[in-house]
Amino acid sequence: MKSVFIVGCGDIGKRIAGLCGEKNVAVRGLVRSVESTKHLQQAGIESVRVDLAQTDGLASLPTTAVTVFYLAPPPGEGESDPLIRRFLAAISTHALPEKLVLLSTTAVYGDCQGEWINETRPVNPQTARGRRRLDAEQAVQEWSRSTGVPVVILRVGGIYGSGRLPIERIEKGLPILHEAESPYTNRIHQDDLAQVCIAAAERGKPGEVYNVSDGQPGTMSRYFKDIAQAYHLPMPPEISLEEAQQVMSAGMLSYLNESRRLDNCKMVEELGVVLRYVNLEMGLVKK
Repeated sequence: MKSVFIVGCGDIGKRIAGLCGEKNVAVRGLVRSVESTKHLQQAGIESVRVDLAQTDGLASLPTTAVTVFYLAPPPGEGESDPLIRRFLAAISTHALPEKLVLLSTTAVYGDCQGEWINETRPVNPQTARGRRRLDAEQAVQEWSRSTGVPVVILRVGGIYGSGRLPIERIEKGLPILHEAESPYTNRIHQDDLAQVCIAAAERGKPGEVYNVSDGQPGTMSRYFKDIAQAYHLPMPPEISLEEAQQVMSAGMLSYLNESRRLDNCKMVEELGVVLRYVNLEMGLVKK
């Protein structure tokens, strides 16, 4: 890995860039806004400003013979991801990368009734959010078959860490589910996700999918309680699922309707990842 291009270079992208810097790997990051461009410049990262929803600039992306990390999320609506398809089409004829690592999510599995699952679990997205992510996965797999460029897909659980905790929600006293009714969720610290991305680029097998989590799932309600305790905040009030359906947003309810526990053995064994934060308690110590 001699040079890297990060598509959607936000928080995780900047953390990846920091690790690349330690390895003397050149990094460029694609962002959409002027403000994001300034943030990359302040971090010492060369920026490329392009809106993937437009065609301008796509023909000259610096992807030739580099490792691409595709971190940009799909659009917020619809059943597909036209952004990644537009990106892949733009680089298919003249600017093929050495490898592509795609950040996807565990939403592609849908509700698994709290069961432990590994990468052999059939995909079954039950939300538009999950179907958009699956479309992105299918797009890179099709593109890989047609171009010969190896791809690795990372199905990531909930990302937590600095700037990613529900502090404001807890401070507002918004309710959570009774823990007995709360679904299982899976987490990965933002710093660990960055190192998993690097490991996937260096050691991920072409065409493989890896679940990304700390391997210590817990209920969503427990997650909120642990954060409240760590930050000395009032414990959130608890309500029933029936009550939640009356007062919670559709977005929050979509998360409450899915429960699964991720097996991360493949990530640990094949990618050789040694997590810095093996559970939520360790991750919350770093405030």
